[in-house]
Amino acid sequence: MRADLYPATGLPRLCFVSYRQIRQMAMPIIAEYRDRADIEVVDGSFDVALDLARERLERLERGQVDAFVSAGSNASLLRRGLSAPVATIQLSGFDILQALIRAREKASRVGIVMYGQTLPELEAVKSLLNVDLRQYAYHTPDSARACIQQLRADGIEVVVGSSLVVELAENAGLVGLLAYSRASIRQGFEDALELARVARLEAGRYEQLNTVLRTLQDAVLAVNQSEQIIAINPAMQRILGLSQAPRLGTPLSAVTSDISLQPTLERGQAEHGVVLRLKGRDWIANRTPIQEHGRTTGAALTLYDASTIHEADNSLRIQHRRADHAARYHFESLRGSSPTLLRAVASARRYAATPLNVLITGESGTGKELFAQAIHNASPRATRPFVAINCAAFPETLLESELFGHEEGAFTGARRGGRRGLFEAAHTGTLFLDEIGDMPLTLQTRLLRVLQERRITRLGANHAIPVDVRVIAATHQDLTDLVAQRSFRQDLYYRLNTLRLQLPALRDRREDIPALAQHLLRQSLARLDVTHTPAEALLHRLGDALQRHGWPGNVRELENLCDRLAAHLASHRSMDTVDWSELQSECPELLMAPSDLAAQPERASSGAAALTPTLSPPADKHQRRRQQALAALEAHGGHPGAAAAALGVSRATFWRWCRRQD
Repeated sequence: MRADLYPATGLPRLCFVSYRQIRQMAMPIIAEYRDRADIEVVDGSFDVALDLARERLERLERGQVDAFVSAGSNASLLRRGLSAPVATIQLSGFDILQALIRAREKASRVGIVMYGQTLPELEAVKSLLNVDLRQYAYHTPDSARACIQQLRADGIEVVVGSSLVVELAENAGLVGLLAYSRASIRQGFEDALELARVARLEAGRYEQLNTVLRTLQDAVLAVNQSEQIIAINPAMQRILGLSQAPRLGTPLSAVTSDISLQPTLERGQAEHGVVLRLKGRDWIANRTPIQEHGRTTGAALTLYDASTIHEADNSLRIQHRRADHAARYHFESLRGSSPTLLRAVASARRYAATPLNVLITGESGTGKELFAQAIHNASPRATRPFVAINCAAFPETLLESELFGHEEGAFTGARRGGRRGLFEAAHTGTLFLDEIGDMPLTLQTRLLRVLQERRITRLGANHAIPVDVRVIAATHQDLTDLVAQRSFRQDLYYRLNTLRLQLPALRDRREDIPALAQHLLRQSLARLDVTHTPAEALLHRLGDALQRHGWPGNVRELENLCDRLAAHLASHRSMDTVDWSELQSECPELLMAPSDLAAQPERASSGAAALTPTLSPPADKHQRRRQQALAALEAHGGHPGAAAAALGVSRATFWRWCRRQD
């Protein structure tokens, strides 16, 4: 063992608890370890050893002691009374034989008194050494004293044993010989150094674990096999009402009487979704055994707020679960004739004829779910369920329940009789997993297993259910980057990326914008029950602006714009009554300043110049002032106050210039 094994915290710190006799023998050996360990020597008799060690235990908890060293009864007492590492100076058969040889040189009748037990093997040695040997065992100082008195009464003059035995023998007027050798003492210190090294490694593990746990919002607590705390995070401290974290090794019962992980330690089985009443509130508890090499070495407890989960579950179900699992869109629903769109449609039609998984990629708003529904409706599964879920919309605990279902009583709020998950709901049909890149890693593992085995297991169940589901996944993220960042499983990526469909952005299919805008505006007007509006004339007037805009939100952004245009047109029956300044304020993306245009490379690359006031009505005698006002409004990002100040007129005059039609 070298000192450089402890570069971070210096030499290992040992506490040697001993009687006088063994301490005297050990002092030269301790000197040998001055460069390898910091050793504190404590004079500890049987009666006071544990009290002394407990005082040092506080230092151990503060990182000031790594391990204890002792022999015989003291070592046994320390191991029973402390949760700290204790190295025992072992008494070997060779040590005893050497001590008996020394004793035979002093007398022919020898007594040997050992802690805990006698040694039957010594009966064979008596004849070899030509010695009359008497053996006794002790468990307490009083019983050791009784053994010495009996040996004295039997005429025994030399006694071999531990430090305590030697001390009692000398007090009784007998000759006491220590049974331990220097080699045994040296080995005891070597064992202590190893225990110290392991203890420091364990402390480092616990510190790393607690560092991770401190970042979690969920309340987490972990104990070892003796139900002593090895990790606790601030969230759990707050629930338990602790002002500071308890020391590592503190019994859980000393912190709270409301929590016990003993059943988990005994059974070695996990429990999920258990309702736990704590501090006047209901919590959802997960109790999980900690396994090492197939053996339960500890247990962890995780708490979730039951009311929060219940509320989130109800709201998300209302928001995301559809009354029926049917796909509404077909390939005929797709609007556009651009080459990029037609290529995507052609690929999707080919994919629809196969049972293979499909991965749809593209920016947000490009119509990934629309394509997924079209693929389903063009496939042999068209008459079967189409089930969709947004993986980014659910927390991990609820997403698992949504996908795989749960049994009755699996967690608080679980439906009576259980509930089937979306995999079961999509059986023989198609499951659309939107924003698959946001799925937590733990669920990715379960999803991969389902895709491989075509079987699911509900939460709280112990049996698997076969499912026949075609999976279509979609994401706006680059999954290869997520794989490189280890936030997305590589094996799941290849399982999903069997057929890949890349959807074009709207800016890459600008020739489709006029027809698409017309279709969407008609839909918006129909939803508002608006007729007899100058919709086509307005779109014609806005044609250049629609082409120049970058459409970062793609078709979804265009749809939102059409909704705003429809709302504005609801009160207008002709172009003459359209309020251009108000429309400009409501749709600023159509009238951008030159600086804004230059900041969007996708628009600048089209060769479009800075927008001119495309919303201007036909010229009249006030055209010059009106053009000035609109140009100023464009230059100042649609802010009328700033535009008026730039023109040197009041805000009222500015609006009069903008609105005047005569």
